[in-house]
Amino acid sequence: MKRAPRQARDRLFKQVDVFTAIPYRGNPLAVVLDGTDLSTEEMQHFTNWTNLSEATFVLPPTDAAADYRVRIFCPGRELPFAGHPTLGTCHAWLQAGGQPKSEFVVQECGVGLVQIQRDGDRLAFAAPPLIKSGPMTESDIALIARGLGVERSDIVHHAWCDNGPNWRGVMLRSAEQVLALRPDAAILAGLDIGVVGPRGKVGVVGAQSVDHDTSFEVRAFFPGNNGMAEDPVTGSLNAALAQWLIGAGLAPERYVAAQGTALQRAGRVYIERDGDRIWVGGDVVTCVDGSVLL
Repeated sequence: MKRAPRQARDRLFKQVDVFTAIPYRGNPLAVVLDGTDLSTEEMQHFTNWTNLSEATFVLPPTDAAADYRVRIFCPGRELPFAGHPTLGTCHAWLQAGGQPKSEFVVQECGVGLVQIQRDGDRLAFAAPPLIKSGPMTESDIALIARGLGVERSDIVHHAWCDNGPNWRGVMLRSAEQVLALRPDAAILAGLDIGVVGPRGKVGVVGAQSVDHDTSFEVRAFFPGNNGMAEDPVTGSLNAALAQWLIGAGLAPERYVAAQGTALQRAGRVYIERDGDRIWVGGDVVTCVDGSVLL
């Protein structure tokens, strides 16, 4: 017997902007605060329709230690974890009246339990461990230099920054050089290495001058549907870069990174090492608040 289609209903919804205190200057996220009874296909379809990089769906936790469970989708697939959806969902959940069981908010997602700490309105997640680290091969660096349109000598440091998304991190000589990049999608398409998450990513970081309000300028490139795509502000990349840069003595144990400048955004990522953990934080603001028919 064919099952009758489920009746759509109003569900609490917020569209938030992550890694910024200024609305519409960070990385947007759609949050459906009641994903109960939605199928995977319905969640994926709605995510694709939003035309955003990610959408999340809040559900009751299955682990007693968690405050809520979240499913994270990007166009075309579900993700086990992502940085800006984690902070954005937590902000939306708290704003909707969520009450954590302890000093940390505990999120249940595809990678397990993730702790989120609060500092006023700012939230921070603990950086997941690196799956792969250490320097890349010279052939990789030569390819990246050509794809970015810089000389090999302009890449002063480099490392694998794989924390699920298979980031390759390179440091250029200056923030100005980072902002001037015009990557070649045809060349960088060769970085597709077949891991879970978006393919063939390259994270680029450059030091800021001492009188600037941030320590680094960060950009994130990856092959998209129409060639090379750029992410406005990237939690996973900044988490991996922080582990590399702090561990290598290239950055202090506490710093602020800017990202999205080239896209007319004002992303700010707050990094702090506390013992053996690195916290990746940012502000979140709500831009749309209401309900969605799903």
